[in-house]
Amino acid sequence: MQIDRKSRPFPAQQKRTATSVEPRNEAAIPINPGPPQTATSFGVEDHRQRPERLLLQPNNLFHSFSNSPAPGIRRRAAFMKSHAYCPHPDHRQTRLALSPQDPENRKAERKSTQPPAFVNFECPDCGLPVYCTENHWMEDYESHSEICDTLRQANEDDHDLHSGRYFPEFEYPGPQYEEILVNMTNWDTYLYTREFKAINEDRPMRQATRLLTYPVTIASVIHELSPYNIRAGGRLTVEGLKSLSALRYNLHPPRSGAGPDIKGLRLSAPPVRIFILGARAESSIPRDVWIQLEYLFPRCAIHLIFIGPESMANRDAEFPLPDRTPANPFGGIVEDRLSSYTKITTFVEYYHTMHKANYFQPFDPYFDCFMLFHPGLGHPASVHEWEETLPQLLETKVPVICTGYTEWDMQRDKKWVEEKMAGEVDMLLEPGENRFRSLRWDLNDLDPGDLSCGNWGVWAFRGKRYEATMHD
Repeated sequence: MQIDRKSRPFPAQQKRTATSVEPRNEAAIPINPGPPQTATSFGVEDHRQRPERLLLQPNNLFHSFSNSPAPGIRRRAAFMKSHAYCPHPDHRQTRLALSPQDPENRKAERKSTQPPAFVNFECPDCGLPVYCTENHWMEDYESHSEICDTLRQANEDDHDLHSGRYFPEFEYPGPQYEEILVNMTNWDTYLYTREFKAINEDRPMRQATRLLTYPVTIASVIHELSPYNIRAGGRLTVEGLKSLSALRYNLHPPRSGAGPDIKGLRLSAPPVRIFILGARAESSIPRDVWIQLEYLFPRCAIHLIFIGPESMANRDAEFPLPDRTPANPFGGIVEDRLSSYTKITTFVEYYHTMHKANYFQPFDPYFDCFMLFHPGLGHPASVHEWEETLPQLLETKVPVICTGYTEWDMQRDKKWVEEKMAGEVDMLLEPGENRFRSLRWDLNDLDPGDLSCGNWGVWAFRGKRYEATMHD
């Protein structure tokens, strides 16, 4: 399996709106959590009463991509056959190897002479186009067998999403009773203590975690009940405890005695800003998924700011980009009616451009943090996009949380950061497996043999802080 799945540049970032979240009144927090939000309440058709609408039955999910009953999957098969290259070592290299496990390494070792060829033959066991011919598939079957079962699982999971069945795993609970603590040890304890509907099968669990991994990964690091700590094996450093303690001070404020009447009026703190840089797919996740972040931090306003040139990719029909005006110089799209305490702003712009314009300043370690999902900081195709941004991030002295597809991916990014800013980086969270990674394997259409899990690992850093001491 190929360790690094970077098939395209991973851009940098975007901006935020000048408007701030309205002050929160604690009396506005519902005393009794409402009923769970259902799929139908978000415009998803309920197929429970319409069995005739099912495209595929649960026991009939395996189909080759080219012969799939789902038109969308057939289109993906056609794309793979016209863009993905055969990994057999007899072919010449099509690019430089990106990791020690990259199949391109085998081509270099054997000094192959055959010209590159697109994949065309679909493995009968996994149903994906993985080799150019049946002969090459048979000759290289020992290598392919290492990932064949996982590819078949990914195949069936993709068909499951196109099956037309009802998805109870996409129903999300409402606000949490403050007296009921959330256990963030792992997925099972989180889903149970947040009162999700019971998920008793592996496939629905994989589908549910594919979306929830984004907000819950953030929460797992900054929450006061985070599974990462400074004890042996906890991965959190002393500097990390300092930075996250400052952030948690406002994420978990004490009760202020606010009430619904005049006597209950209280000043409220500004929202905690979470800057999601280089935003891509995460910016288009259904908003009820992101609102789950709010329920983990009662009495705290949260402002999510998606920044990056691809943050609105393929969403023009949903949100046409506004004109850039003096009042909105970077064309930010503001979604401030999602809930009482969550606001989302999206900017189609690079972060370093907005930073130089002082659009977000000042930064406060008590109210701000950065989140980078699979940034590819050290990846050859995207490293140039972070060259200017990295010093700016360290200048803010606020936590920068990063995820990676694999251990090798994270270590490469960490090495680049340390080499680029030698001596100016404090490690907050050592790289390691993310407790709340996606449990589903994703396919790379440009290389079907390249499998990855979303947010497999997580780590964090910050610009080094210096403390002056007085001497007589």
